Amino acid sequence: MAEEKEVKTFKELGLRDELVEACENVGWKTPSKIQAEAIPHALEGKDLIGLAQTGSGKTGAFALPILQALLEIAENQRTVPAFFACVLSPTRELAIQISEQFEALGSGISLRCAVLVGGVDMMQQTLALGKRPHIVVATPGRLMDHLTNTKGFSLGTLKYLVLDEADRLLNDDFEKSLDEILNVIPRMRQTYLFSATMTKKVKKLQRACLKNPVKIEAASKYSTVDTLKQQYRFVPAKYKDCYLVYILTEVSASSTMVFTRTCDATRLLALMLRNLGQRAIPISGHMSQSKRLGALNKFKAGECNILICTDVASRGLDIPSVDMVINYDIPTNSKDYIHRVGRTARAGRTGVAISLVNQYELEWYLQIEKLIGMLYILFSIEATRMKVSI
Repeated sequence: MAEEKEVKTFKELGLRDELVEACENVGWKTPSKIQAEAIPHALEGKDLIGLAQTGSGKTGAFALPILQALLEIAENQRTVPAFFACVLSPTRELAIQISEQFEALGSGISLRCAVLVGGVDMMQQTLALGKRPHIVVATPGRLMDHLTNTKGFSLGTLKYLVLDEADRLLNDDFEKSLDEILNVIPRMRQTYLFSATMTKKVKKLQRACLKNPVKIEAASKYSTVDTLKQQYRFVPAKYKDCYLVYILTEVSASSTMVFTRTCDATRLLALMLRNLGQRAIPISGHMSQSKRLGALNKFKAGECNILICTDVASRGLDIPSVDMVINYDIPTNSKDYIHRVGRTARAGRTGVAISLVNQYELEWYLQIEKLIGMLYILFSIEATRMKVSI
């Protein structure tokens, strides 16, 4: 097998000058591994299954080929078709982030995007659809609501379908909506499936109507990035709050995401930490969409340096300044760990992940170790006086 040539520029991938310039404008100097491997196949018109570590540039890997196709059509037909591509996301925040990425890359070509997610007034979204956007980014349930109830809206002209965080979208939570969407969109299209973790759901992948897809693995099946320092502390359940406060006090200037299992826990922990003088804010599925976005924006802006969250914030969100992730509760699904710790050490930066493991969660943690094939540095109960360094 011939040795693959290392791609050093976006121009070498076959992208047009307008998109190369757009990449430079958003600060992308060279293609990431997933971009370098996926974009040439996508430009050839092939369906893709892309597996890459979180924070590795998956959005660019599917957005750039779609924008190139739009540019070529606009050049030949002098008009850019509406509802050209649809991107499905499992969470509202990720959908909004994907739309922002499309708009940044397509700013030079007057790209129009519409975001269809729950928790937002449907009439506002209907007005956005009335402007005939080129790209629709949506959660499956809300997209199906509009396909059913919004007069004049259809995806009959759709040329590209993207399932981001595909393993989650292929779960039972979204099965009904996804089936309905696949039944009403054109079969003649390009389909891209991207995720940091991919499960072997062959029947469900076939149902997504992929045609001889190219599978790209820019990472081992389940892995975390090399620049991430991973540790755990084995602590009694009743003292877990004390350990959390101790760690956060030691790194008080750091930007930290704390993951819990329940929505109630996010609120209680945030209240506790605020009363102790910490700048903490919760985000969970029980909050309205405006409050969720408000919390996220305060965290991104540095007004609050501790975000207490459920797994609603574990998928795909790109918050460059996160120094540390703390698993206050160990996830029962081992793959969720990979998504959680992927909020730090993104795009080549370093980061720390600390998991607080109590006596009831040890089995779940051993499953995580087995999944990603490594053992962590153990900080036991006796190590309480040890400084946390990041």
